[in-house]
Amino acid sequence: MEKPLYTVTSTPHIHSTDTIDKTMRYVLLALVPATIAGVVFFGLRALMIILISIAAAIIFEVLFQKTAKRPVTVSDGSAAVTGLLLGLVLPPAVPLWFPIVGAFVAIIVVKQLFGGLGQNFLNPALAARAVLMAAYALPMTAGFFEPQGLYNWTDIDVVASPTPLAIIGSEGFYPAAADFVAAFVGNISGSIGETSVIALLIGAAFLFYKKVISWHIPICFIASAGVFVFIFNPNMLALYHLITGGLMLGAFFMATDYPTSPMTPMGKVVFGIGCGILTGIIRLFGGFPEGVAYAILLMNLTVPLIDRYVRPRVLGTKRRGA
Repeated sequence: MEKPLYTVTSTPHIHSTDTIDKTMRYVLLALVPATIAGVVFFGLRALMIILISIAAAIIFEVLFQKTAKRPVTVSDGSAAVTGLLLGLVLPPAVPLWFPIVGAFVAIIVVKQLFGGLGQNFLNPALAARAVLMAAYALPMTAGFFEPQGLYNWTDIDVVASPTPLAIIGSEGFYPAAADFVAAFVGNISGSIGETSVIALLIGAAFLFYKKVISWHIPICFIASAGVFVFIFNPNMLALYHLITGGLMLGAFFMATDYPTSPMTPMGKVVFGIGCGILTGIIRLFGGFPEGVAYAILLMNLTVPLIDRYVRPRVLGTKRRGA
C-alpha cells in the first residue's frame, strides 16, 4: 500500500486558528451596523434588495458547484459576504431584479469561472456593480432617493435626490451641501450601505480588533485620496470627500479583500495609495462623481505586479543590485 504524498513547504511555518468561515463570519458581523443604518434611513425596500442579493449569491454558488460537480462550499460564508456587499453598494431605488443580475456576475462570472474562492482577481461585488453601471447606467445613477424611513416598501412617491458628490461635481461646492453631521451619520442620499460613516467605522473597528484587516490599505487609501483632493482642488473640503460616497466602505471592506490585494505590508501600502490617487482622479477629472469602485478594480489588476516587485528580502540573500 502506497503511503500518501505530503507536500511540505520550507520554513517558517506559522500556525493560525483562523479559518475561512470564521473570517467571513467576522466580516458579516462587521457589516451589520451599516446594514441596519441603510434599512433605517432608506426603508424596508433597502432590506429587500439586500436579502435578495444575499439569497441570489448563495443560490448561484450552490447551483454552479453542483452543476460543475464541485464540493459545495456555501457554508464558508463567502457567498453571503459577496451578496451582502453587493446589496450595500446598490442604490435603494433600483429594480428588485438588479441584485439578481449582479449576484450572477459576481458569483458565476467573477468568482466561480476563475476557480472559486481565492482564485478571483477582481473584487466580485465591485465587478458586479461596474457591470450593472455599464449596462444600466440610468437606473444605477438615478436610483437614489432621500432617506425616508422604515415605512418605505417601494420607490413610489419618494423624493429623488442626487448624491452629495454629484452635487459637487455638477454645481460646484456650496456650503449648504456640506452637511457634515448628516454625512457622518448617514442621513443623505447614496447607495444603501455607504452613507453612514459612523456605522462603517464601527464595523471597521471590529475587523481591526479581530485582526481580520490591517491598517495599511484603508489608512493609505483614505489619506492619499484626501491629500489628492486637497492638492488639486483646494476650494473643496477634502474631509467632505472622505465622508461621502463609497470611500469608507471601499477602503475598509472592499480594498482589503484577501484574494485581490497584495500580501506584503509594503505592497498593501502601494495598493492603498494607488486606490486613493485613482479615486481622486476619477472624482475630480472623470465623468462620474464617484470613483471608488473603478479605482479598486483597476488596482486589483496590478496586484500580481505589486507582489512581484514589492516583496521583502529572503533571509540569507542579498538585495537586488547589492
